Amino acid sequence: MRYAIVIEDAGDNYSAYVPDLPGCVATGSTLEETEAAMRDAIMFHLDGLRADNLPIPKASSRVEYVEVAA
Repeated sequence: MRYAIVIEDAGDNYSAYVPDLPGCVATGSTLEETEAAMRDAIMFHLDGLRADNLPIPKASSRVEYVEVAA
């Protein structure tokens, strides 16, 4: 599966979350570290859902950019 993630600059580090998996979050010192941590967090989250016999949410979020004049 391919889930959209949102990575935000948190000042001294980065934080990330998955819109399609509420509660699935991760942080890291760099973008690369945050992305890797998010990948692990998604797998952990999905394993927990499976263990609890809960449905796996489909990846349905889309990411787009909109340009506006500043």
